Amino acid sequence: MLASPIMTQRRTTVLVDEDALATLGFEAKRRSVPLAQVLREAIDDKVVSLRTTRRPRVGVARSSDGRSAADVTGEPVADEPR
Repeated sequence: MLASPIMTQRRTTVLVDEDALATLGFEAKRRSVPLAQVLREAIDDKVVSLRTTRRPRVGVARSSDGRSAADVTGEPVADEPR
């Protein structure tokens, strides 16, 4: 059986500024698409931006002072979301 797009998505609730939501709502209405579609596209764009601008999470050299990548970058080192 093939997985449907619904099976790969997760429903969530977010708090958002009224003006920002209104702007996205107007865009959805202009394009005659659901607000949820515009929100998903905005999130997808942000995810692509984050993934392409962040430093790699794999070490390629040995630290001479014993600090970890998380200590040096100040960013959490975590697995990709499932």
